[in-house]
Amino acid sequence: MSNAPVLRLSGLERRFKSGSDELVVLNGVNLDIMPGEIVGLIGPSGSGKSSLLHAAGLLERPNGGDVQIAGVSAWPLSDDARTEIRRNRIGFVYQFHHLLPEFDALQNVSLPALIAGRPRREAETEAERLLGVMGLQARIRHQPAQLSGGEQQRVAIARAMVNNPVLILADEPTGNLDPDTSTVVFGALSDLVRKEGAAALIATHNMELAKFMDRVMALDHGKLVRRN
Repeated sequence: MSNAPVLRLSGLERRFKSGSDELVVLNGVNLDIMPGEIVGLIGPSGSGKSSLLHAAGLLERPNGGDVQIAGVSAWPLSDDARTEIRRNRIGFVYQFHHLLPEFDALQNVSLPALIAGRPRREAETEAERLLGVMGLQARIRHQPAQLSGGEQQRVAIARAMVNNPVLILADEPTGNLDPDTSTVVFGALSDLVRKEGAAALIATHNMELAKFMDRVMALDHGKLVRRN
């Protein structure tokens, strides 16, 4: 396993105009996440968790600082190059699964691989493998409406992993699930991240899930502070 960080945030800054004032959301954030490491991100609503995830995922340009994905500084790159990194190197998991309702689980998971240009058979083989790892082998031909909330979110996690990303970014991935289902889904996510050798940054309000994480970081007045 590499000793280089999968994600490196250096001096990250994000500011927003609020009338005549300037709201500082991220104020020189620094963070390294290593391969196989799971880092939790906590903070009250409005503290900047989403801004940090969007900057790390190359969805939102920071006002300052650097984002490196697997050693590559992303923001000096072209838009096309950043799009390629997002597609092939980063997997996203959201609070709501955003599965396509007319597609079954196998098709939903295969789709990002097909968009990336992989042959259909290869994409479906990898999708089936990941769904099996997530305990959904018997459900691969079920559409989202035929799956429970926890199963839908596990499909979404498999979809995020199908292009073999080095980094998973998750924003409240269990936020709409009951406590027992949250534990099952989060355990499946952490097991898969470690099994695949990726790294993960996961925003959550649920501190019961801290047992699955290597570190928990809190955003406090624009700075990251370690909580455990």
